[in-house]
Amino acid sequence: MSGIFGVVSKNNCAETLFYGTDYHSHLGTEFAGLAVLGDDFTRQIHSIAQNQFKSKFFSDYLRMKGNKGIGVISALEEQPIYLQSKFGPFCIVTNGFIENTAELSKELLQKGASFSEVSNGAINETELVAKIICDGSDIVDGIEKVFAKIHGSCSLLLLNKDGIYAARDRLGYTPLVIGKGKDAWAVTTESSAFPNIDFEIAKSLEPAEIVLITEKGIASKAKGRAAKQICTFLWIYTGFPASTYEGINTEMVRERCGRFLARRDKDIKVDVVSGVPDSGIGHALGYAMESKKPFRRPLVKYTPGYGRSYTPPSQTTRDLVAKMKLIPNKEIIQGNRIVVCEDSIVRGTQLKNFTVKKLWDSGAKEVHIRPACPPLMFPCKFNLSTRTANELAARKAIRSLEGRDIEDVSEYVDSNSKKHKQMVDWIARDLEVTTLRFQTVEDMIEAIGLEKEKLCLYCWTGVHPGCKSTCANKKSKKTK
Repeated sequence: MSGIFGVVSKNNCAETLFYGTDYHSHLGTEFAGLAVLGDDFTRQIHSIAQNQFKSKFFSDYLRMKGNKGIGVISALEEQPIYLQSKFGPFCIVTNGFIENTAELSKELLQKGASFSEVSNGAINETELVAKIICDGSDIVDGIEKVFAKIHGSCSLLLLNKDGIYAARDRLGYTPLVIGKGKDAWAVTTESSAFPNIDFEIAKSLEPAEIVLITEKGIASKAKGRAAKQICTFLWIYTGFPASTYEGINTEMVRERCGRFLARRDKDIKVDVVSGVPDSGIGHALGYAMESKKPFRRPLVKYTPGYGRSYTPPSQTTRDLVAKMKLIPNKEIIQGNRIVVCEDSIVRGTQLKNFTVKKLWDSGAKEVHIRPACPPLMFPCKFNLSTRTANELAARKAIRSLEGRDIEDVSEYVDSNSKKHKQMVDWIARDLEVTTLRFQTVEDMIEAIGLEKEKLCLYCWTGVHPGCKSTCANKKSKKTK
């Protein structure tokens, strides 16, 4: 997932844009970019794979002059894209994932379009979105064409002389929130970007809603849809603890998740409750409050320079970050029975090699792993995270138990089935932990407090918007 931010001010907006964009640094690890419009466009893009956003862009923003701008922390590709179009020049940033990029780019190429941002043979998705917009009769029509054509998700900010066009993904998978400042308006992926730069939440965009933000305020350009399927993983893992989505605070959800995990743990005795930093901490606090056991920090994150181990695209980088960022505290670990709350188990390799191993090596008596969500069964269709089923820990377990890849995994999805228990037991043995117990889908939904129909649960259940029934028994192209 990427993070996007935009601001329109009566004065120079560069400082607000700089700090507002920086508050999305937990969402991407590859590239970041800023674009400001004054007398002309000023745009800067840097790799942040080895450097923090602030150190890369501090001198850049000081040179930027203009009253409106957009920024992005990108999970994969270089943004913002600048385009000279029939609507005049504009810059654009996006957040999402487009599954049918190849099909759409081929269609545009046949119409005579060309692409300049190509890396390793892959089309830059943000440039693709920009070219689709240019196929419309006007900018709003172009954005609606994007919504109609893509398979996946796309929220975007488009900056031109009019102001900032903000459009939320048609399924509402990713959030966009409008904020009001003293002399400015802003739009953000993460509402937690607002408090320290003195903005108050004015409204959240609805799915498919398009607005134009100017110095005067917000002008509606296209009404939103009532139906939505927001990413559940925002509350469980990817979102910032102080952020609010659909009026529901992330940290409060994580605490409730932890409480649900503790209520199902009447059969074990533990000495210490802990969470894998940072996203496991809220879940662990909830577990500690419910179980009345002490919350302690056997594993401490060395913060400077180490981001999330889940977001980098390469396994080598993910493993390096996972190994280096967590430091075991032997004095707290030794001789204790420890519950470790984690946001999720994706591939399982990092948890096994760089978390569990550190606890055993430091003298833990027992290690009980408690993920705050069910086993991940399907690669995400709406954002860049897991890209193949084969890499998921649950699918590895199923392959081992069945002796082959199978198409119908519905029995393993059912948390009350015998096969589900066999799968969990296999993962526990593979991780080399004392016990493993996953959160149930039902408890996770109740912890969030939003109707099931408004949540995207695809990566756990195989059901997604556009699927008339479960996809759990259908073979995905990504499983090949």
